[in-house]
Amino acid sequence: MLKALDIMTSNPVTLSPDTDIRTAVKLLIDRKINGAPVVDAAGHVVGVLCQSDLVAQQKQVTMPSILAVLDGFIALSSRDDFEREIKKIAATKVSEAMTPSPKAVAPNTPIDEIATIMVNEKLYTLPVVDSGKLVGVVGKEDILRTLLGQDK
Repeated sequence: MLKALDIMTSNPVTLSPDTDIRTAVKLLIDRKINGAPVVDAAGHVVGVLCQSDLVAQQKQVTMPSILAVLDGFIALSSRDDFEREIKKIAATKVSEAMTPSPKAVAPNTPIDEIATIMVNEKLYTLPVVDSGKLVGVVGKEDILRTLLGQDK
């Protein structure tokens, strides 16, 4: 069975947490990639920035729902979620828009497990990490290529 090592992109495009959003958008568009791992100075994956994180900057703000009971108000949604949404919309740096502490896979992770993670968790850019360091990335197109029997 194929593993992450067999289908991953080695030496993937990466971003720094301090990269500005405009530069990140241009990089994703120019390279025609869905997302990129965000790596700190030590080479550790600290997040993933995907196109969906950036598209979220253009969405309408969803105001928290509240319920009025007697003379008080009860929040029906989390204030933390609302603050996180506002922060993402107003992001100017990758660290503010990325998904922090992303799910990662090991080089020997089987393709069926990778596909399950992608489908169940709606994650389409998975860093491949070995001994705490980024060694590659598996994207949804890497999985699709296997359906055609195409090598990288």
